[in-house]
Amino acid sequence: MLVCHCNIITERDIVSSIQELLTEDEWRLITPLQVYHVMSKRGRCCGCFPKVVDIIVKTTEAWHREKATPEAEVVDFVGRLRAEHDRMARQQAEARARMRKIRGAA
Repeated sequence: MLVCHCNIITERDIVSSIQELLTEDEWRLITPLQVYHVMSKRGRCCGCFPKVVDIIVKTTEAWHREKATPEAEVVDFVGRLRAEHDRMARQQAEARARMRKIRGAA
């Protein structure tokens, strides 16, 4: 499935990049910026970042379950990922609201 229309990046590309990052350090907090860096890409409109975060969470959960990591550690880590996702979504909504306000004042 195509996730990023600006860079033509599929979900498979993103999952592969996340797995590469997890191979290096399975407890790192992965962000969309890191995933794009692995692919030698940059976020353009960044509209896909919330979906990328969802894929990061899903892939990280699957990675740790496959590695038989104790459930308490997986849940704590995934909770931190979801909190970061929520923070990013709030920032994006605030930025959109500011842009609407600026456009409305012009």
